[in-house]
Amino acid sequence: MQPEPANLQGDAVRWDDVRIFLEVHRRRTLAAAALRLGMDTSTVSRRLAALEHDLGLQLFERTRGGLAPARAAERVLAAAEAMEAAHARLTRDALDVETAPEGIVRLSTAPGVSSVFIAPALIRLRKRYPRLAIELDASAQSRDLTRHEADLAVRSVRSQGTDLVTTRLVTARWIAAAAPKLVRKLDAIASWDDGAWITWDRDFASYPPARWIASNVRAPSIALRTSDFTAQLAAAVSGLGIVLAPHAFAVKTGLEPVRFAPALAASTEGWPSDDLWLVGHRALRDVPRVAVVWTFLAEEFRASQPGG
Repeated sequence: MQPEPANLQGDAVRWDDVRIFLEVHRRRTLAAAALRLGMDTSTVSRRLAALEHDLGLQLFERTRGGLAPARAAERVLAAAEAMEAAHARLTRDALDVETAPEGIVRLSTAPGVSSVFIAPALIRLRKRYPRLAIELDASAQSRDLTRHEADLAVRSVRSQGTDLVTTRLVTARWIAAAAPKLVRKLDAIASWDDGAWITWDRDFASYPPARWIASNVRAPSIALRTSDFTAQLAAAVSGLGIVLAPHAFAVKTGLEPVRFAPALAASTEGWPSDDLWLVGHRALRDVPRVAVVWTFLAEEFRASQPGG
């Protein structure tokens, strides 16, 4: 007897039933299919009958030698095998999802942050996660995380967007700093013009540290102008002059705070203070390779702070 035509819905056919159909088609007996599937024969028979009902088709003819595929079985066989292949691909892809921190993490940050903090710390990250690789994009150009131009970014301005997650790494207080030998030579300066200065080039004239120097240091005292902050730090380390830098940068590069007379204290209220933010895409935040870099950077930057 033919099964009655069913009012078939898009989700009526279940993969488990299709899997049984394929095994019965291949083994030609309920008992052999049941053995292959690890089921009992009655369950295989019941599920096969359910599939025939759902499809409104008789898939097999019962014979003395077993089950013979009906014409309908041959018609649906290709679709069933495609369903089997898709299920196998789904299982394989699911197993390939990251479970350990390995692979590439692309990190975007400004050149100064990159060279002073991140690059020297990567050896510690590598020791923890030897199968992890970092692509360090040290550029003043901001990368678009929503377009996956980077996995993580360290920025001085907090990023906005529903697809992004952020955390404050540090709040950086800027100070006047110089090489230890120069600090001792200058002693407690009575005027900001008592020492040579390193400052930003004119394209950064509106940058708060550059504005403070322009307001408090006369032009003849400027020894170097460059908008390359890494170059500023290198020049200061060499003893060329005084640089205005975040406290953490000064500590990391071996610079020391410049000592000054009490009369200059009021002007130091204008020294900038800004935040450094770690930004990531919400969809990648818990991916192991990204998550461990996120945690590592947070630890490194917070440890760099006074008392950290």
